[in-house]
Amino acid sequence: MHQYKKALVLGAGRSGRAAEALLRTDGTPAVCICEETTPDYRYEDLHFTPEIAVVSPGFSLDHPWIQDLIAREIPLLSELEFGWSRRHCPVIAVTGSNGKSTVVKWIVDALAQAGQRAIPCGNYGLPVSAAVMLAEIPDWLVIEVSSFQLETIEQFRPDIGVLLNVLPNHLDRHGDMETYRAFKLRLFENMQRSDTAILPFDFFQGLEKSGEKVPGLGTMGRNVPESWGPDAGRSAVTKTFGTEEGADYRFAGGHVGEIDLTETCFDNKVLGAAGAAVAAVCEACGLSPSAVEASARAFQPLPHRMETVAEINGVRFIDDSKATNLAGMCAALRMVSGPVHLIAGGRAKETDLSFAKDLLVKQVSRLYLIGEASEAMQAAWADSVECLPCETLEQAVCAVWESAEPGDTVLLSPACTSFDQFRSFNERGELFAREVCRLKSECVDA
Repeated sequence: MHQYKKALVLGAGRSGRAAEALLRTDGTPAVCICEETTPDYRYEDLHFTPEIAVVSPGFSLDHPWIQDLIAREIPLLSELEFGWSRRHCPVIAVTGSNGKSTVVKWIVDALAQAGQRAIPCGNYGLPVSAAVMLAEIPDWLVIEVSSFQLETIEQFRPDIGVLLNVLPNHLDRHGDMETYRAFKLRLFENMQRSDTAILPFDFFQGLEKSGEKVPGLGTMGRNVPESWGPDAGRSAVTKTFGTEEGADYRFAGGHVGEIDLTETCFDNKVLGAAGAAVAAVCEACGLSPSAVEASARAFQPLPHRMETVAEINGVRFIDDSKATNLAGMCAALRMVSGPVHLIAGGRAKETDLSFAKDLLVKQVSRLYLIGEASEAMQAAWADSVECLPCETLEQAVCAVWESAEPGDTVLLSPACTSFDQFRSFNERGELFAREVCRLKSECVDA
């Protein structure tokens, strides 16, 4: 455990303040700065050279403060890695483009079913730096890890690492898929033989076929491409999951091996594949299939993730406000049957909207567009699906109620962030729920 003489913390949000507190617990003087209108300190007013800069995930590598620190050769340390370096228990880390929070919660619930205490942290739950300061040491830390956090890791190494998927996301920050994918794969780069890496079957197959060498990934006894070199077999044990026949953990017919997921919210190809990943994690933790199944049956979905708000006169309203990218919207559409009235829009992360078009044609009766991305979405999709610009979410709910018929589903799955009109996806989902409840009340009073 390295001790620092003086540290700078970039970001005064939850993770930054937690890192500052952990540094001070270590006896390290720390200065925490942010970009708000009334910061504690301005970066330009700092007259010291820190030994380390702990970086909150909101700061990208091209931020001028980060660029200045790099030029001055001051080491950067992700808040994720700083907290991890002070851990007192094994770590499970989950990354991916979609579904991370649900998988983290399910793993925590499954461990609890088996009598083990796990703390969710990272992007979901406590900051990692706060989790390691808890008075009672847990059996596990289960960390939701973003590509932002992986930008500045050096030694971070989970005991069990899970990559759920790699789909277009955060391209507004990372620039292109190749860069984004490379950051996701950093989750595994420091893994050793005692660790377990869990990846989608089709993704791992692509690595094998291409002969690409990914530091930290072993091959589970499969044929090792010569280009991987003699050290390839010295890395993590690698397990695969998915819906394909060759996966080590496969969701098929409502089951993952002995685990029965029928009549749970995971009994579909999208969440069922996630269930296969959870099964792989839990076996690596030594849990029985019964603990995984019991936790699935008791699972309470997180807010704003395919959450049924109400059914009014046969029309079902679903809040999936957490879908902040196109891949999340597409996953939501695959989980809904029957005619769909889709509310989408906000501040887009992506510029290429074309890959969603075929699914929209198959699933969506009408598209209601809100926010900054409304014009771009209409330009991309209007030749394939009927689009109605609505500007605000309130207007969209009113418009959809005039069109929806019994048996239809109204789905809020925006494929965009909320920051053009809301403070968060939570606020957006809460407004949707209020508007739906208002409709329901009007129907009752009528």
